[in-house]
Amino acid sequence: MRAGQGWRRRFHGQAPAAALRSWLTETGSLTARCQRHCAEFRVRVVGQGRGQALADEGGGRALVRVREVVLECDGIPVIFAHTTLSAAANGRLTRWLARLGTRSLGSLLFSFPGFQRGDIEFCRLDKRHPLFQRASALAGDATELWARRSQHRLGGQSVLVTEVFLPAINGLG
Repeated sequence: MRAGQGWRRRFHGQAPAAALRSWLTETGSLTARCQRHCAEFRVRVVGQGRGQALADEGGGRALVRVREVVLECDGIPVIFAHTTLSAAANGRLTRWLARLGTRSLGSLLFSFPGFQRGDIEFCRLDKRHPLFQRASALAGDATELWARRSQHRLGGQSVLVTEVFLPAINGLG
């Protein structure tokens, strides 16, 4: 799979198992769903700063603000999240992203009126994809990982949120 060819609005080829498909197609907050399935939920910030957009994120490798976190349930990593926001734009989203700290972006996106979510796209990532490479240390011996992404808009800004589902997600129900 070359970057950019695998993102689709429907599952093609081998679809994920029903339990994982339920997580991938969740239209509500993944944070809220994780919190319902574990005693202790935590957001661990892996990195935040400026960088280049990934090849399959569009924008011609433009400079973006990047935030990467791991969502953990009871100390076990279940989701690796990668968020990008244009570095050129300034606005409410820029300020919020800079101040999130260890709070989940989802808790903001799903609680603040005015956010509009675009279509969810799905992709099976393998070792050639940069997000697989970043998440692989958390994924054991997995050779591929399912991911989803969607644009969230507020006013004139939009943030692209990509969530990579780690094998431990299957134990949450």
